[in-house]
Amino acid sequence: MENALKVVDFLDKHPKVKRVNHPSLPGHPDHALYNRYFPNGAGSIFTFEVEGGIQEAHRFIDKLEIFSLLANVADVKSLVIHPATTTHSQLSEHELAEQGVTPGMIRLSVGTEHIDDLLADLEQALDGVTFS
Repeated sequence: MENALKVVDFLDKHPKVKRVNHPSLPGHPDHALYNRYFPNGAGSIFTFEVEGGIQEAHRFIDKLEIFSLLANVADVKSLVIHPATTTHSQLSEHELAEQGVTPGMIRLSVGTEHIDDLLADLEQALDGVTFS
C-alpha cells in the first residue's frame, strides 16, 4: 500500500499522465469514503490514463522492465495490463465508454519491489515514449 500511494503521487504529477483513478486523490468521487474507511490507506490496484491512446499505452507498457504484463491482481509482484484490449476486449466501444475504460487507460497492481526501482521503471517508460 505504501508503494502504491507513492506511485499514485508520482503518476498524478507526471505531465504525460492524463488522469489517475485512485480514491486517495482529493478529486476522486470516493475520496471521503476512502478517508473514512481506510484512514491508514488502502488500494494497490488502480488505473491511470496516458496522453494519446492505445498505441501510446502499448508503447509505455512495452518499455516497462519491472512491471509484468499479466491480468492477475494483488500479487507481491508489480503488474500492468491494458484493459481495453485485454480484460475488457469483449466490450463494444460504447460499453467501454459506459464503464469508463478509455483507450489510454492502464491498470497497475503495485507490488513490494523497492519503491525507487518502481518509480525509476515508470519514469523511464514514460520518458522513453513520445506521446502524440
